[in-house]
Formats: sequence, structure tokens, C-alpha cells
Amino acid sequence: MQPTVLSYKIHTVAPYINWIYFFHAWGFQPRFAAIANIHGCDACRAVWLTTFPEEERNKASEAMQLFKEANRMLDLLDKDYEVKTIFKLCKANSDGDNLVIEKEQDQYITFPLLRQQTPKRDGSPFLCLSDFVRPSSSGIADTIGAFAASIDADMEGLYEQDPYKHLLVQTLSDRLAEAATEKMHEYVRKEVWGYAKDENLSIEDLLVEKYQGIRPAVGYPSLPDQSVNFLLDELLDMKRIGISLTENGAMYPHASVCGLMFSHPASEYFSVGKIGEDQLEDYARRRNKSVAEIRKFLAANLQ
Repeated sequence: MQPTVLSYKIHTVAPYINWIYFFHAWGFQPRFAAIANIHGCDACRAVWLTTFPEEERNKASEAMQLFKEANRMLDLLDKDYEVKTIFKLCKANSDGDNLVIEKEQDQYITFPLLRQQTPKRDGSPFLCLSDFVRPSSSGIADTIGAFAASIDADMEGLYEQDPYKHLLVQTLSDRLAEAATEKMHEYVRKEVWGYAKDENLSIEDLLVEKYQGIRPAVGYPSLPDQSVNFLLDELLDMKRIGISLTENGAMYPHASVCGLMFSHPASEYFSVGKIGEDQLEDYARRRNKSVAEIRKFLAANLQ
């Protein structure tokens, strides 16, 4: 299939915001994000304040005020801006630690991946994302998804003369890109890919990933190499939703996210962790890049 673009008004993705990460960006511990779950009057919120020890109530009050201001900002942004997503379902198979992905009919790209190497106390298998895709030796094509999401680039320059509002927009932008991805992924699972047609989860369940499958994003522990953004761009043509890549593979606008979607019931998130020189050299070969170049992208994973 060709890449599909979905544009969302901000008010349609706002319910999918994971407020824990928003509050974390402002220095609040996760428990303060519970204010986002109170759908009622100010009296209800006042009762919420009393659930905190007296020494924490000022902090809880600050969280409540920040949440109010964030929602006012979302209402303002909703008048002029949207969040865009793009996705593509591709035929694919695994070949060792690589994915072989059909870009166009009979045109394939190799997507190298990393496998865990650090010994585990429980003796569980060393995982690689390719484990969740049917191997080429089966002779049967499997399916994976590629995706990206981004805010409107013009949002990045809002309120530059007002540091507080500028930071508020920045932190909301990050959450909106993730929220749009969550809404898009739900649609893909239930309707386009259709492997979870009967899924009936609340947003709270979605945010703790109770659905079948995973959606690892580039830069996260199981997909740490930022340079694979170039491979995803080959599949998606991310400029269609306004995303451009720097020479190092970083995305602009900064409030953007991209990655892969897997449907296997046993698929799970994991951290590649530390890798040795042997895997670094093997991975560089599979990425068709020099060891020195790949070392730069995987610095945090090297022993």
C-alpha cells in the first residue's frame, strides 16, 4: 500500500495525551498527573488537593494551575493548527537480525536491527525486533507498519518573546505528536491492518499499552539508532507531513516521532542495552556504513 496521511485537529487527539510525561517535563512526579483524570468542577479538584499531605499541597496546587493553563493553550492552538501522521503497511520478513521490507512491488530495503547482548539473570532470550516477524525461510510474507507524526512547524515559533508560554507550547507539542500517533495506531490496528478488529479499550488502557502489538519509536531502547530515520523516510516520504531530516537523521520539527509497528501477540518492548565491538562491527556492515559513523549513533549503547 501507499503511505496514508491522517491529519487531526488538536481537540481530537488531546484526549490521547499522556499527561504523566507532560508533567514530568515540568518537574512534577507522576502522582501529580492524576489531576488530568478529574473531569468535574473546581470543587472536585479542591477535594483532590486534600488527598496530598499538607507539605505537598502547594506543589499539587501548582500542578492544577499548570493543567488549567495547558488546556487553555490547547484550545488556542486548536483554532489554527493540526497534527499530521503518516503510516504505511509493508510486506516484510526477518532475515537474522534484519528486516527485509518491501518498499514498492518487488523493491526491497534491508532494515538492520540490534540484538541484546548483556547476559540476563533470568536466562530469558536475547531479543531483537526481528524476532517478532516471520522469517524469510518460511516462504510466507508477514506485515509490519512504518509511521511518523509531527506538529505543524509554525507552532515551534509561537510565543518566542514569552518564555513561559513558549515552553508550554513546546511541552504540549511533544505530547500532541505522541497522542496523534496513539490515535493513528488505534485506527490502524482496528481498521486498516485489522488484526484487532474487536479491540475495545479505554484511553487509559491504551496509554498503558494493553493492546496487541508494539510501536517502538526511533531513539527508544529497542530502536536506538537515529540514523534509521533515513530508512523510514525511504518508506514514508516524511516531507509529506512536513518532517525534514538533518544530516545526522534528527527530525524537524523537533516535536516529531517515527518508528515501526508490530502485530505479533508476543511482541514486547525491551532495551537493547550495551553491545560489544563485535555487534557494532556487524551492525555497521549491515547498515553499509563505517564503524566510526555508527559508533557516533550508538555511543550510549557501547560498553
